[in-house]
Amino acid sequence: MKTDVLIIGSGIAGISLALKLNALHPNLKITLLSKTNAFECNTRYAQGGIAAVMNQLTDSFDSHINDTLECGKGLCDSEVVDMVIKQAPERINELIALGVQFDSNSRMDLELGLEGGHSRARIVHHKDKTGFELEQVLLRELKNRSQINLLENTLALDLLIKNQAGTKYCYGISIYKPESHQISELQAGTTVLASGGCGQVYINTTNPLVASGDGYAMASRAGADMKHMRFMQFHPTALYQANKQRMSFLITEALRGFGAHVEDLQGNRFLFDYDKRGELATRDVVSAAIMKHMALSNTDHVYLNLRHLDPLACELHFPGICLELKSRGFDISKDLIPIVPSAHYQCGGIAVSKNAESSIKDLYAIGEVSCTGLHGANRLASNSLLEALVYAHNVALHIASRAEEIINRKPSGSFYQPVKSLTDSDIENEITKLKTIMMNLAFDDQTADKSKALEQFKGVATRLETFLVKGNCSEEFVTLRNLTHCARLILKDTIEAGLTHTSNNLSSNKTHLIYES
Repeated sequence: MKTDVLIIGSGIAGISLALKLNALHPNLKITLLSKTNAFECNTRYAQGGIAAVMNQLTDSFDSHINDTLECGKGLCDSEVVDMVIKQAPERINELIALGVQFDSNSRMDLELGLEGGHSRARIVHHKDKTGFELEQVLLRELKNRSQINLLENTLALDLLIKNQAGTKYCYGISIYKPESHQISELQAGTTVLASGGCGQVYINTTNPLVASGDGYAMASRAGADMKHMRFMQFHPTALYQANKQRMSFLITEALRGFGAHVEDLQGNRFLFDYDKRGELATRDVVSAAIMKHMALSNTDHVYLNLRHLDPLACELHFPGICLELKSRGFDISKDLIPIVPSAHYQCGGIAVSKNAESSIKDLYAIGEVSCTGLHGANRLASNSLLEALVYAHNVALHIASRAEEIINRKPSGSFYQPVKSLTDSDIENEITKLKTIMMNLAFDDQTADKSKALEQFKGVATRLETFLVKGNCSEEFVTLRNLTHCARLILKDTIEAGLTHTSNNLSSNKTHLIYES
């Protein structure tokens, strides 16, 4: 199979790029690949919204920039921050033109929410289901573009790489089709990874099962430059689940902006003991404070208190969350909601330029899988959907400028390989074991523990490669292979940061570094 532009991932980054590129250059053959159905991605679960300065009377670009830089702990690229934030209003207006219904007030002005780390209310949203609304509209538009080929239920396996005069080029990917148990090539003039995050590395995560770090693992195996993989952001308010289900229900921090309190078992609003902003401190600060307080109190969760809020107002602004909590037996007017920090967003990733170019020629990366320099050590709430929109726009312009060169490329030889489907139950056990180890290490300041786990995962990775060489594969195998690789990237980066005192404005205390990761 051959396409001009291959986009891996069907979230806001991937679909926005496909739509823009098609509008700019309709003659380009575009293939969009999704590992399951196109609607199942991190975007659809985004609750809060998109950060953007939409009212210059009450807000300013400088304020949004400063909030982002402060949240990033001195590791943001200031030029990237400036670029992304100043593009925000235009990107939001494009979504509105596509038909995205953002909430507005009685004067038909956009209703702007407040979230942790923001000094102004600037979150554009659709109730508490912003991502769901975005994904619906984008997919509807995608299916109206017959020139874009949507390939679902297809797993990306590895990048196709060739070396020319000492330079690496990407010319597509190898793919695995679970239905037919076959591995084949999907060649492309240029390839874009928009494959989302790696939250499934941890046993407590708000990410869906598809967030198994495929893009990070493929790019790293191919030799792409990676950056800041230790900075996994934990969301402080995920619903506590004693049975550790595969995906924790996220309770947006917009609820804390709306007035919800975080309390311990005794009803103390303990966050103010750690930061003067209390519930409105940034996610890293709130998550670290909760984890520390839980350790001191010898408990495995704390509470979110909504009982002092108007329940009708809560249901109006956060209908999805209220409905979900009700279905689980919680009455927000009477009950405390048990919460625990959960892995939420990878701030690091594939190192890219302002045009999202990786260190491998003809390989771009956008969205969560990329490390643009916007987030630094810690993402400011609701900056991620914005980043995806801006970089999809930039990449569309960049690829369109190279369209004739891409169209005229000739395909290389290809291969087809039938494989045996692995049904080894040990794979599922290995996945659970890895995720549990990584969750325990996320708030462990012992470098020796991480080094031991790193060696253990190296052994697992070596064993997995022998399966692939022998022609064995399955969805579970691909998941474990990529999760293992991502775990190694995170641990390696964390160990190196802990052993070397850098001038990155983070505390030299190792515990602080680990809380940030």
